[in-house]
Amino acid sequence: MSDRPSSLALRRFALFDELPAERLDALAGRCTWRRVPAGQPLLLRRQRRADVFLVVDGTVRVTTYGANGRQVTFRDLGAGEIVGDLSALDGQPRSADVVTVADSLVAVLEREAFLALLQEEPAVALRLMARLALLVRQLSERVIELSTLGVQNRLHAELLRLARAATENADAAREARIAPVPRHAELASRISTNREQVTRELNALVRAGLLRKETDALVVTDLARLARLVAEVMGDGER
Repeated sequence: MSDRPSSLALRRFALFDELPAERLDALAGRCTWRRVPAGQPLLLRRQRRADVFLVVDGTVRVTTYGANGRQVTFRDLGAGEIVGDLSALDGQPRSADVVTVADSLVAVLEREAFLALLQEEPAVALRLMARLALLVRQLSERVIELSTLGVQNRLHAELLRLARAATENADAAREARIAPVPRHAELASRISTNREQVTRELNALVRAGLLRKETDALVVTDLARLARLVAEVMGDGER
């Protein structure tokens, strides 16, 4: 299903900050706009096509499967995020699957149009490089966690990420509300373990008073304490 192109929808993308209205209008006109129901694939690993997907509304999940069939989830992306840019840049097959978590509206931009945009708009290219640098840092952090930390500490780090993402001014907040409640299997796929271990560790956090379960949310009761636990095992200062 297609939606009428709208340059206003592209205003929510930091990548396009300061682009003039006429440039955004032209960019919107180059996009194919699609509504995709929850649970449907956007990209599949090893696909050769290298379109870029702009998430206008909804949530998508970047994921893949190991040789043993275990799902590994990299991250969830919401409105204002882009996927598919790596293949657009290097022309190589997709390195992961991307599926919709919620009903989503996406704008699809062909590789040629995306590359032309980067050549014609240096500010957009610089923002994309900054985004890729941040992604490398985040993935490096995840590699360190997965290779050096136990399940308990990996879960602490993932909960801290989710809590900060869900909380405005997280540095000043005491509590953080993670909603909707992430499924235990989902958390397990993020930290490379199984659902039973996640359940045990979550219950331990509840008993320790660091986590509170509500009908529609998990509440981290002391963000600063959780941050200290993560910083201690990572061997750095306050995160």
